[in-house]
Amino acid sequence: MKVKELEELGRVRLSKNFLMREFLYSEISQIEGIPNIPDNPELAIAAGKELCENVLEPIQDTLGRISIRSAYRSCAVNGKGAENQNQYNCSSNEANYARHIWDVRDKKSFMGATACIVVPSFIPYYEQTHDWTALAWWIHDYIDAYSEMEFFSRYAAFNISWHEDPDQPKKIYSYIENPHTGKKSGYLTKEGMENFPGSHEQFYQSFLEQLRR
Repeated sequence: MKVKELEELGRVRLSKNFLMREFLYSEISQIEGIPNIPDNPELAIAAGKELCENVLEPIQDTLGRISIRSAYRSCAVNGKGAENQNQYNCSSNEANYARHIWDVRDKKSFMGATACIVVPSFIPYYEQTHDWTALAWWIHDYIDAYSEMEFFSRYAAFNISWHEDPDQPKKIYSYIENPHTGKKSGYLTKEGMENFPGSHEQFYQSFLEQLRR
């Protein structure tokens, strides 16, 4: 891809507030000198639009600006991350098709997209309470289009995905201790678990009250 073509790709508007360029940055790409450019730009754009319009925009509308930590990865970039998993902590390319690798469909031919994001307005609450579940349960209750979430300790950053497969089971996983149960890591919820349906307002009410002050 030529510079002009990459500039035009970066200017593609995925939704009201998001342009493609901010999803292309990768530390692995920068350090290893591997271009993080889609082989199939049209598919990457299509998947990215669904993620932005149906998942990221609704979060930002209520909780304020979100920060993109990591998003699209080319097969070459993700492959390098998987090859050096202890250093970069990336899953295999096959596991990331229709996730971080937006421009390759999964084994069932569905498209999807994942972004690792931080919600800055949530950081003060998280630092005070260490309760990442408040954000997870709010998204679970209000952002129906998400397919999965995966939480990390720094700033309660998390992977959030949109997936085309209507039968893809929703799930929320975390590497952070759950302050309500003391469980070190694992599933907060997934389809089939007793806590999956219904309202979970009791877990995020105090966060929303702090946000409104």
